Amino acid sequence: MLKYSCLSTKVGVITFIERGGELVALNVGAAPDHPESAVPANSRVLSAAKRQMKEYLAGKRREFDLPIVPVGTKFQQNVWRELLKIPFGKTVNYLDIAKAVGCPDGSRAVGGAVGKNPIPIIIPCHRVIASNGKLGGFSLGLPMKRQLLCLEMPLKFLP
Repeated sequence: MLKYSCLSTKVGVITFIERGGELVALNVGAAPDHPESAVPANSRVLSAAKRQMKEYLAGKRREFDLPIVPVGTKFQQNVWRELLKIPFGKTVNYLDIAKAVGCPDGSRAVGGAVGKNPIPIIIPCHRVIASNGKLGGFSLGLPMKRQLLCLEMPLKFLP
């Protein structure tokens, strides 16, 4: 059964979605966004996710420690595992990730996988930028990407 819980933050309402004690998705928007089959809940995982997100957005947390199970293809899973290796306050480009997953000509495919990340922020896809140093894309929008990068690197990505 899917469970969800919402958190109002400075970046919008964040909806955390859990199945079987593992976080499977995160949505950000003005209104809660969750599957129709999900029920509101306050589980241990959802409470920890909300607490850790508050800490991250307050600049008091650099890494998340949550059981996550993003659902996707084998290639997407490989890309998302690489994203989890990007340290707080650092950026990499799509080519870096493509090489790391053994697909050096696959920057576009990596971009597609990054864009389908079901647990953004926690799986830090905002830390992937274009090879030319520009922001590139972001499933939650470029203003949000800039805001997250400014939180982590205030002097490099000024608003």
